[in-house]
Amino acid sequence: MGSMKHIRNFCIIAHIDHGKSTLADRLLDFTGSVSERERQDQLLDSMDLERERGITIKSHAVQMEYTYKGEEYVLNLIDTPGHVDFSYEVSRSIAACEGALLVVDAAQNIQAQTISNLYLALENDLEIIPILNKVDLPSANPEEVTDDIVDLLGCDYEDVIPASAKTGIGIDAILEAIIERIPAPKGNEDESLQALIFDSVYNPFRGVETYFRVINGSIKKGQHIKFIATGKSYFADEVGTLKLSQIPREKISAGDVGYLITGIKDAREVKVGDTITDSKNPTTNAIAGFEDVKPMVFAGIYPVDTDDYEELRASMEKLQLNDASLVFTPESSAALGFGFRCGFLGMLHLEIIQERLEREFDMTVITTVPNVSYRAFNKKDPDQVIVVNNPSDLPDPSGLDRVEEPYIKATIITKSDFVGNVMSLCIDKRGTITNQTYLTPERVELTFDMPLAEIVFDFYDRLKTVSRGYASFDYHPIGMRPSKLVRVDILLNSQPVDALSALVHADNAYSIGKKMCEKLKELIPRQQFDIPIQAAIGAKIISRETIKALRKDVTAKCYGGDISRKRKLLEKQKKGKKRMRQVGNVEIPQQAFMAVLKLND
Repeated sequence: MGSMKHIRNFCIIAHIDHGKSTLADRLLDFTGSVSERERQDQLLDSMDLERERGITIKSHAVQMEYTYKGEEYVLNLIDTPGHVDFSYEVSRSIAACEGALLVVDAAQNIQAQTISNLYLALENDLEIIPILNKVDLPSANPEEVTDDIVDLLGCDYEDVIPASAKTGIGIDAILEAIIERIPAPKGNEDESLQALIFDSVYNPFRGVETYFRVINGSIKKGQHIKFIATGKSYFADEVGTLKLSQIPREKISAGDVGYLITGIKDAREVKVGDTITDSKNPTTNAIAGFEDVKPMVFAGIYPVDTDDYEELRASMEKLQLNDASLVFTPESSAALGFGFRCGFLGMLHLEIIQERLEREFDMTVITTVPNVSYRAFNKKDPDQVIVVNNPSDLPDPSGLDRVEEPYIKATIITKSDFVGNVMSLCIDKRGTITNQTYLTPERVELTFDMPLAEIVFDFYDRLKTVSRGYASFDYHPIGMRPSKLVRVDILLNSQPVDALSALVHADNAYSIGKKMCEKLKELIPRQQFDIPIQAAIGAKIISRETIKALRKDVTAKCYGGDISRKRKLLEKQKKGKKRMRQVGNVEIPQQAFMAVLKLND
């Protein structure tokens, strides 16, 4: 293993689909890290789901060796997710590097997410190497995009490397730039151990594998180590470097990246961003920037068949081993039986978890309407915070002082033709515009402050629709603000259905209540009796639809004669219907729970 000046640690920053995973594949091929037998596309995306959707969900790390001007270099690539839900993980991966490859698709130009991850990299003083990818595409627009990159970074025109990860153009130039431009890690091997955890992965046979980057000191096999944030101590059973397979080593020194196995069985003990140190001689300063990941979006997940409750619990626990940012607590609902209230990082995370439950564990689940976490304050005791993750937790409106909801700062980059559409969408969603900048005459960056709750439903789909796909969106939380919220309850046959309750802004309550009733009327099959569907705020009904009963023509056998004979039969039928309605219960089909999300379609 060479000295520290021969190590380069870098990550790749790119928007979804700009060719990050393919570039990683090419670098591995080019440095001879992959044998013919192991080669496959998107090598670092290990989950089937990642492959199919073309997104990276987990961070990965891989070490390559490359000889340049007769000297051996070790290159550590830390691959990061590109989606805004996982921005905390991205920030930790960036903190573990000295440089970043900024990959921009020559056909698609710079997107909002790329910019926000770029700012993260600049805050951490990373050396940025701009790469113009996909120059081989007929739709590529290399000159214009290069100009935009130069404007954004303030670099020289020559610094931008044109490349095509698919055909292998420019890969050697990229490797040369990594070695020439990215600084070698700084650090002191003689100080006490200080290492940053940037990822962990659960291995069913060996417990949690922790991926770390050593900042100072070194970590040895068998060393007694301590995690600062959790305060727990372990023995380092095995340390090593991450080639495509793990290669055990006796020790890993400052500046290098590696993995650690301590036999931890619970993924929640290994927190991304935590500092590893020596337990006998601990470092005094933990690495800055650690935070517990907080879920932003909550939804109920219920088994379709109530007998599968225990099985669902087991599946969720196994998922949590792989994904410690998933939190769940048991809850029960009158409409759906027993299930869990789960917290997610965002909507993509929710979809992924739902899909993994169905794929990896064969669980079919019902997901209720997602909502965010609110804070309520009572008049009696205005200092006591009531955390509301579930609409049914909202206290009685009569004693309520105020409710606060989480706000975000949203950045949208779109073509100038669509500014009007995007603005009216955001204003619809209770957003206020804070800034508007023209990046180029064609492209505009808009900034809004808006409630997180409004983007949870269908915001992203509608944004893509109003901008014909030419808008990219990124956000970060900016804290809680007071807001006028009410709970809209849905009553079916005068029974409240708790799983359909929603917390909405008072100004939108009427229209949402009306739309929900209309939607449910389409979706609930007709029964033998009339079913009223009502939306209510507290005791006040704000909207009603009726699903008409199926009726049999009982008067068909009466031919001619007195009207009272027909009347008698109809009265008899009406009595029967009334009795039926008192005992009847209404089955709600699965689509109804999800359709409420798509009220605007």
